[in-house]
Amino acid sequence: MKEMAKKFVPVRAPAPWVRRSARVVCVLIALLALGPRRLCAGPPTQTLRGEVLDQKDAPIPEALCTLTSRILPPDGVTTSTDHLGKFEFRGLQPAEYSLVCAAPGYQPLRRPLEVTDVPPPDFQIVLPPEVVLHQTVEVQEKAATIETQPAAPAAKLSSSELTNLPLVEQKFKAALPYIPGVIRTPDGRINIKGVSESQGQLLVNSAESSDPVTGSQAIEVPVVAIDSLQVLKNAYDAQYGGFTGGLTTIHTRPPSDQWNFEAQNIPPNPRIKSGHLVGIADYNPRIYVTGPLSANRVSFSEALAYDVDKQPVRGLAWPHNEIRTHDFNSFTDLHVVFSPQHLLSATANVFPLTRQYADINSLIPQTASSDYGQRGFKLTVTDQYITGSGGILTTVIDGMEFDSWGHGQGSREMLVTPNGWDGHFFNNYERDSQQVQLTESYRLPRLKRWGKHDFTVGIDLINRDFDGDSQSRTVKVLRPDGTLAEQVDFLQVGTLAAHNFEASGFVADHWLPSERVALDLGLRYSGQSLGGASNLAPRLGVAYSPGKNEKTVFRGGVGRFYGHVPLLAGTFPNNPTRQVSFFDDAGNPEGVPIAYLNAYGDLGSAGRPVRLTGFPHVSPYNWSWSLEADRELHPRVTLRLSYILSRAYDQFTVNPLAELASGPTLLLSAHGASVYKEFESTVHIRLAATSEWNISYVYSRARGDLNSFEQIYVPFEMPLIRPNAYSNLPADVPHRIIAWGRFKTHIWGIEAGPLIDYHSGFPYSPVDVLNNYVGAPNTQRFPRFLSLDTKLSKEFRLPLPIIKKHVMRGALTIFNLTNHANPRDVYYNVTSPYFGHFVGDQHRFIDTALDVIY
Repeated sequence: MKEMAKKFVPVRAPAPWVRRSARVVCVLIALLALGPRRLCAGPPTQTLRGEVLDQKDAPIPEALCTLTSRILPPDGVTTSTDHLGKFEFRGLQPAEYSLVCAAPGYQPLRRPLEVTDVPPPDFQIVLPPEVVLHQTVEVQEKAATIETQPAAPAAKLSSSELTNLPLVEQKFKAALPYIPGVIRTPDGRINIKGVSESQGQLLVNSAESSDPVTGSQAIEVPVVAIDSLQVLKNAYDAQYGGFTGGLTTIHTRPPSDQWNFEAQNIPPNPRIKSGHLVGIADYNPRIYVTGPLSANRVSFSEALAYDVDKQPVRGLAWPHNEIRTHDFNSFTDLHVVFSPQHLLSATANVFPLTRQYADINSLIPQTASSDYGQRGFKLTVTDQYITGSGGILTTVIDGMEFDSWGHGQGSREMLVTPNGWDGHFFNNYERDSQQVQLTESYRLPRLKRWGKHDFTVGIDLINRDFDGDSQSRTVKVLRPDGTLAEQVDFLQVGTLAAHNFEASGFVADHWLPSERVALDLGLRYSGQSLGGASNLAPRLGVAYSPGKNEKTVFRGGVGRFYGHVPLLAGTFPNNPTRQVSFFDDAGNPEGVPIAYLNAYGDLGSAGRPVRLTGFPHVSPYNWSWSLEADRELHPRVTLRLSYILSRAYDQFTVNPLAELASGPTLLLSAHGASVYKEFESTVHIRLAATSEWNISYVYSRARGDLNSFEQIYVPFEMPLIRPNAYSNLPADVPHRIIAWGRFKTHIWGIEAGPLIDYHSGFPYSPVDVLNNYVGAPNTQRFPRFLSLDTKLSKEFRLPLPIIKKHVMRGALTIFNLTNHANPRDVYYNVTSPYFGHFVGDQHRFIDTALDVIY
């Protein structure tokens, strides 16, 4: 038992961790001390409450109400009415607002509002019986202006959609593939614009929340705490930086001024085999509590998520076919009202996780897999102050500690055979990292000259550090008859460490030259100690509505985006040296072993790779442009057509070069590239207050260098590294149809949330006995993928003494309802007797949930 405990939950001396944690907290305190603002006794922020009625004074449930203002996010804040037609917006600071409420069968209505120091009275909105509904709910009594139209609108999932749609796991990343253009490959990687999440960025309440070492989006936020989840493929606002892929943003639910409690997924799901109960399949309780600590002054919320998951992997025999995950997530949010013009919020996130047998599939048994673990915390303080002239000063201070590790199941040699992996995974690593971020921005009072201007200027400072080690054991490549063909030995332990300080400044202008045209102009300047010292990223976006009724909106934009240099790349030469030996059929060595020196590389004068003595001080970047047209075809139907072209440059790639003039080298260079093209057609249909559909067709192509740094080293190092090639990327899916919706059935009022996903098969590459490509890589494909999932939910009450006054919600989720054979793996080695056979079919399975809403 002691060995098992050490194996799955590594124990390390706490002193360094405590010292690093204390350092992060001290930096946060010091940064806060730069600009303290005195707690005053001014009036609190306000809560806006109302109800939506028809002309007969009957409540309209699930009407959409959107509140917009200069001090709110660009898309505003949206909520829906409850079964009594009531809604509320909390934590509003004094300012001018615009409220739009709409529902199918009624004409949307706009009401200008002004929030002052005096609490606003509750009010009613009566909707006339006429349907004029726009997709973004930005419709009003007269023709809407283009003022609130962004040049590149985000694809957005609200908290209610996260609750009602079938998620394969209760994680925000499980919802991302619902968004057109977002692909999740069979290995679990999220890809936006054709590239993996490591090249993207995750913002939680405006603070960067990715793994500082690799860029992976490994930091979870409980789904119950999420107010909205958005993906921007092209973020033309100059305030955004640090990515060359897509931008994912999470806004969490603000604390309430009334006590509320919600418990989700209370009972565990049983594991049943052959009609017998054999244990627990998963247990995923969630708890959310919120309320005031000091009336009208201090409020807080706490979201807790606990997961015990045993995910079966088809293609392996039970019970040795499970990925076992055990994690805990706590997200605490505290809001302090200093005055109507001054609001401070502080959040704390804790996210320990262990995942046993993390990378098993039909060709990788548990014994040959790797475990993964992480622990850490994240503290974020956001201070917003509205000046007397109407300017908005926002300060975000963020500190994070993120430690991760990975290791195999033992110390045996790893075997790579034509039929898959055997032995024990070869690499163990530990990484300890810290990140501190300071963002200061100021939105100037609106300037009315040649139209309207909303100028924003700001700075962004980020400091990252990490240290760790990497240890690897022998990898043997076997022929079909079991004889040794190749052996990879590792000559030393890698001691890893890297540091990067990045400073950025930006200026942005949301310019409205007329009521029908909006321009987003921006410039972002950045420099990194590990990457490029001087990077200039211009941005331009435009939105235009040609008609007075604003039923058609055209959008377009172009921009340059610089990404972060992964810290793991900054310590590349310190990785263990690979020594490769080859053997003939009789087991005799062929030549002398080849030791590949880890080194940075560049292109010489003749265009050939050469070694560098230091890190290539360049930053990966991306050029993207897009065109889009939105059209209201019918009061209940809107259509969106869009095209994106994205080209990435100076991406880090890894390439083994045996005949380099300076000697055999495993070369890390910044000359990788990729290109992504996407055409999207999306129809949004809203048939009733509780019935809507989103149907999208996406044609896309993604090509680039296959040996990208994150593909080789994230989340686990690859045992064999082939020569680099340029071809279809792993997320290249030319054709995809994704449709999801929600509607109430006529059976006991059950609400259904169906999802249909149909797309081209993922690419794969045949290889020979030495795992080198046979033919052009990634030109073969898996069969087409088809899955029909649905979630059925019903709210009810139970006549029990403790909970009879509270609403219960039961849910049944069915995945792959048609039981379509969706293979996850393929025998790709041409010397295997099973070459070309697809395995790991994903079967139909069921999940249940029971929630209590106080």
